[in-house]
Amino acid sequence: MYDSFSNEYDRFVNWKNRLDFEIPFIIEEIKKNNPNKPSEIQILDTATGTGMHAIALVQKGYAAWGVDLSAGMIQKARDNAAQNKVDCRFEVAGFGRISRMLLEKNREENSFPTQFDVVLCLGNSLPHINGLTELDSTLNDFARCLKPDGLLLVQNRNFDAVLSSQERWMEPQSFIDSEGEWLYLRMYDFLPDGCIQFNIITLSRAHRTENWTQKITENRLFPILKKDMVKSLKMAGFNRINLYGSLANTPFDEKESSNLVVLARKKK
Repeated sequence: MYDSFSNEYDRFVNWKNRLDFEIPFIIEEIKKNNPNKPSEIQILDTATGTGMHAIALVQKGYAAWGVDLSAGMIQKARDNAAQNKVDCRFEVAGFGRISRMLLEKNREENSFPTQFDVVLCLGNSLPHINGLTELDSTLNDFARCLKPDGLLLVQNRNFDAVLSSQERWMEPQSFIDSEGEWLYLRMYDFLPDGCIQFNIITLSRAHRTENWTQKITENRLFPILKKDMVKSLKMAGFNRINLYGSLANTPFDEKESSNLVVLARKKK
């Protein structure tokens, strides 16, 4: 899905609004218990997509890297970094294999970091795993990527609420520029095996035309529940686990919150 969607993704997301909302919370949490200057704090943005969080953090003075399983997304992230004139490295690596990639890069380039002060996994990326076993292996991989007492920040949908309500439709998103207009409709299909198929219906047309084109992209998600997330984090060696309902310091409510935001520290 994401290789084919990489050129579409920056229209799909309203990055200005999203970064204005999310980056202050992320930076506030990074600063807690870390007296270093931003330039001395190394951040790894996993499932980085088109790299916009990593780029925004570099623009704030932090040292950030990004990884993603999709080669198409990584190429778009590199293009975005060049367009924004920031020094931000992006590499291809999927969940469970990131620490191995870092070691391989370090053997090629001694200056390439193998552990970070902060690991991010944002934008409901972690539910792209295939089950609880893969959740355990992914969180263990994140732990290997972190320095002792390093911070892990994960942002998922609140699937406790999604599964309880069985609400299929999410709020539409739209984009207009000089070339045309796009409308994105997002919906879930609840599958018999307990997984969820995530569908994006894209309607687009050039300006001054009445002909809309339609495209459907889809991907399978494993809905991670709060109890399973916390259990797996503890097994992977994380403690000081805090839960929020959004990237705005709101309390987590299992029935009402739209997101499950998790902050945890790797044990020293």
